[in-house]
Amino acid sequence: MAKPIRLKKDYTLAKCCTPAIGDDIVGYYSYDNVLKVHRRDCPNLGKAEKERLVTLKWDDILEERTSFTPDKNYHELDDNDWAVLKHHLEYGVDYSLVVSRKAGITKQATFDSHKKLREMGLLERVEPRIIQYRKGIVDNKWIKHRNHTYYDLTDKGNSYLDYRRGRQ
Repeated sequence: MAKPIRLKKDYTLAKCCTPAIGDDIVGYYSYDNVLKVHRRDCPNLGKAEKERLVTLKWDDILEERTSFTPDKNYHELDDNDWAVLKHHLEYGVDYSLVVSRKAGITKQATFDSHKKLREMGLLERVEPRIIQYRKGIVDNKWIKHRNHTYYDLTDKGNSYLDYRRGRQ
């Protein structure tokens, strides 16, 4: 299995054209302030607002690889913890009830994993803000954070996931 492409913060790969290292690329500033990386020949760019397009080079957007060794607590992570970390890697900021439903684990196990992973520094609490629900929850609806505690992956959490992928 090929190692995933790790981009610097605020960059993401477009799913429509799935750019690979070596492809000629261009960036599109999305309305959520993320620079989406597209292949220059992506058909969706024909519909894009030209003022939102930015020339990119892979060397400028790839995250630098460093040698990483996890803490001793790495071996304390169970399948639920890995499922929660993977969920946050794939979906980003989220709260326990959605993670529980999407990852297929109990609510209590998700609450426990969020607490444990936060204490280990693998997840961080996210300040209240407006978020957009993803497909499968509520389509095209924005909602203000109110009664949920939202979490996101830390750099250390990303490193733990990379380390685990490298060992599998």
